[in-house]
Amino acid sequence: MTEVTVAQRIALALQRHGVKLIFGQSLPSAVILACEAIGIRQLAYRQENMGGAMADGFARVSGQIAVVAAQNGPAATLLVPPLAEAYKASVPIVALVQEVERNQLDRNAFQELDHFALFSSCAKSVRRVITADRIDDYVDAAFVAAGSGRPGPTVLLLPADLLREKAPTSTRERRSSFGEWPIDRTRPSEAEICAAAASIAAAKAPVVVAGGGVASPAAAAAMAKLQNIAHLPVFTTNMGKGAVDETHPLSAGVLGALVGPRSLGRHTLPILQEADLIILVGTRTNQNGTDSWRQLPANARVIHIDVDPQEIGRNYEATRLVGDAAATLEALAAAIEHVDLSARRDMRAGLEKRIAAAWKSFEEERSVFSGSNGNPIRPERVMRELQARLTPEMIVVADASYSSMWVVGQLRSRTAGQRFITPRGLAGLGWGLPLAIGAKLARPASPVVALVGDGGFAHSWAELETLVRSNVPVVVIVLNNGILGFQKDAETVKFGSYTTACHFSPVDHAAIARACGCGGAVVSAPGELGKTLDLALAEKRPWLIEVTTDPSAHPPISLFDGTLDHGLAAV
Repeated sequence: MTEVTVAQRIALALQRHGVKLIFGQSLPSAVILACEAIGIRQLAYRQENMGGAMADGFARVSGQIAVVAAQNGPAATLLVPPLAEAYKASVPIVALVQEVERNQLDRNAFQELDHFALFSSCAKSVRRVITADRIDDYVDAAFVAAGSGRPGPTVLLLPADLLREKAPTSTRERRSSFGEWPIDRTRPSEAEICAAAASIAAAKAPVVVAGGGVASPAAAAAMAKLQNIAHLPVFTTNMGKGAVDETHPLSAGVLGALVGPRSLGRHTLPILQEADLIILVGTRTNQNGTDSWRQLPANARVIHIDVDPQEIGRNYEATRLVGDAAATLEALAAAIEHVDLSARRDMRAGLEKRIAAAWKSFEEERSVFSGSNGNPIRPERVMRELQARLTPEMIVVADASYSSMWVVGQLRSRTAGQRFITPRGLAGLGWGLPLAIGAKLARPASPVVALVGDGGFAHSWAELETLVRSNVPVVVIVLNNGILGFQKDAETVKFGSYTTACHFSPVDHAAIARACGCGGAVVSAPGELGKTLDLALAEKRPWLIEVTTDPSAHPPISLFDGTLDHGLAAV
């Protein structure tokens, strides 16, 4: 190999790991220039807190470890929110952050900051490269840390002067590629798998709760097999949405807090609460996924499958099956074929009938809103129109807050492994559009629709220009109700009033989109929704549909049962 700089050696190491795309904003310039010189594309984001979210969406959909780059100081601080989301949501990202020159450390150099302290709470590993002869070691370590065990972000700090140095030729060349995740597919012992299979067969009313760890194609396929051969009803958490085919007769949809009046969970929750065995798969058993830890019956035995041994038993004592979700589910499905499933088989018809009745009641009860021709438009009506156009290949991305709840609670997945992406790790506003950009770049042939509220969308308007400049044909649906919906409603329930931050001045989001070169239209009549969606999807270019929605609308979450939804509890 001819003599190269450290920056060029970093670019070559990224290429070895299969990296074809880096989310950046020209810095560290030496690294970005070296990457572009060998064909690694830079997707240049506009807002410094959006690049990490784009990388997050890319990693979730592509199955590859994403790479984001940023300048030291203020740009680095704005990497913290998306890396924190990725850390909580178990998404692998390698962040390349420029550092001040080595002889300027601890001298109050321009934009110098303690990056170790900055990233310590939101990254699995933070390392500063200080010597030119160990570049491949450090890059490989960052990818391995990001994609092994419980996935998550890692940070490499790159001093600007080091990037210009010549990198000595290594006497021990590295050839491994660690760009796809998970890097290691661990699984429990055969004895543990067989014991779990026997427990499932012996249980009178076992159920599965599948979390975000089941979203990968391999895990979703294994979950579908286990669901079918073991005759298991499957619920999902918010992040697990799409892990199972919700048209399958044993799929009971999303639970979490979505158990208020006119919800599916209102009818399916009793199935979970009557369970004597609960199989948790790839879930953190967090507050949102368990409705504040109220849903799992205290007398039920729990089997917990997770790659992170510390998550098992965090909130519920459980039989431990430590391992990758896909590998463990595959092994469990194989083992369960060798046990007596006659009792489970006999129960299946009754379970299917019960779940079908729940879906039917849900459809009937929400039809007052999903079929409404009223104005302003109900979000449920928007979801009905999107559902009619939902294909198994479509990826639906939501912003945080109500947007996420409309997507996970009102849409119905059409195949196991269909991608519904919601920022539920920390649930920060503004991440819907950048997550959708990353998802579209990961799977260009799939239509991608982003559902955002007007409050959250204000955090990421500038990326409309990114859509056009970079030719990323995402369809953005803005639910414009002129308020911070959840904030207003939650404050009303808790305090009887709400602050002045909850109302906005009118904004023409479609005009902003058109000014950036996107297609754009305002829809204020329900009858216009379908044909506008058809047009936006057919044109295969960046599009924004602004829907004037009812400010009184809210998802059927438990917080509002008996409060905002007073009088609907018996519905």
